Amino acid sequence: MGITQHVTGTDNVLSTANLAMLTGNVGRESTGVNPLRGQNNVQGACDLGALPNVFPGYQAVEDEGVRRKFEEGWGASLIGELGLTVVEMTQAPGEGKIKGLYVMGENPMVSDPDLNHVRESLERLEFLVVQDIFMSETAELADVVLPAASFAEKDGTFTNTARRVQRVRKAVPPIGGSKPDWWITCELARRMGHEMNYGSPSEIMDEIARLTPIYGGIRYDRLDAGGLQWPCTDAEHPGTRFLHKDRFSRGRGRFHAVKYKEPAESPDDEYPLLLTTGRILEHFHTGTMTRKSEVLNALVPGCLVEMNPVDASRLDLQDGDSVKVWSRRGEIMADLKITEKSRPGSVFIPFHFAEAAANTLTNPALDPLSKIPELKVCAVNITKAA
Repeated sequence: MGITQHVTGTDNVLSTANLAMLTGNVGRESTGVNPLRGQNNVQGACDLGALPNVFPGYQAVEDEGVRRKFEEGWGASLIGELGLTVVEMTQAPGEGKIKGLYVMGENPMVSDPDLNHVRESLERLEFLVVQDIFMSETAELADVVLPAASFAEKDGTFTNTARRVQRVRKAVPPIGGSKPDWWITCELARRMGHEMNYGSPSEIMDEIARLTPIYGGIRYDRLDAGGLQWPCTDAEHPGTRFLHKDRFSRGRGRFHAVKYKEPAESPDDEYPLLLTTGRILEHFHTGTMTRKSEVLNALVPGCLVEMNPVDASRLDLQDGDSVKVWSRRGEIMADLKITEKSRPGSVFIPFHFAEAAANTLTNPALDPLSKIPELKVCAVNITKAA
């Protein structure tokens, strides 16, 4: 997943695709270029239009015929303009481009780069709504918090990275006043003057099948046997186990010439170390759920900065020292872990910990095409804390 989180993220993916085609690892079972996802159902969210340039099924918003189809299906007029990506949205309030923001199940106050700037931008908003299952760091800034039900408290589907659509079944009733996301969305639409008359997630899936060709044959009554992989175009289609079987979508495939480009920021005399961020086994994403687990907090109670022994010796640092890490954007405090896993000249910090948020340090520079930020490379300095 980290290969995309660079200013050359698109080029990195193209290089990976080149290598897969060159070695014949496309179009056969257990091969292919598979994008790992940072959270469950990110694939499903992208499939169903949670992107700034497409409707469900990756149908372009700028295509007038596609737009007309969805206007008729949804009973609403739609704008054919491209929207903003996540990082662009969190930057836009500071530029006066956005007055309000509605955040669902996302915690940009931990997950986005350059968190000091993210906070400044969110505080400039006239109105911030956060819909989540816990009071996240972002929800603490909100004007309104809408309590959502967790996966175990509602019916629905998840789509995994292998394009398999699977049922999620309600195991326990929603706690307190929490409601399923789909119900909250429908109720808000109704109160704002647009009727959304869905009675269940199953009815929503039926509409998806009508409007989204790659999901055309996927309905709840077909998902009980273990799910279906899209493209699944009609009620008789068995689903697609792997893509590009026998042929590519475009002729014999297409190679892309890719030139090496430097990161947006590299180590120098003032910031001599390269920081990369990522995940550890025990915690998940921004810690909104896992850091409420006593067991997981006992295993890993806080943030650790991982550094190679060579660098630690040069800086006169010992394992377990409290250190200050700073970049051009901010600073954090955490404990040091000396390990051979980190290469000399580089340090690793997991991003799960709001009290020592690695993304306070990271660079918001974007890939010019995908607009993904360069979370995996920035220059830092480290010293023993006073």
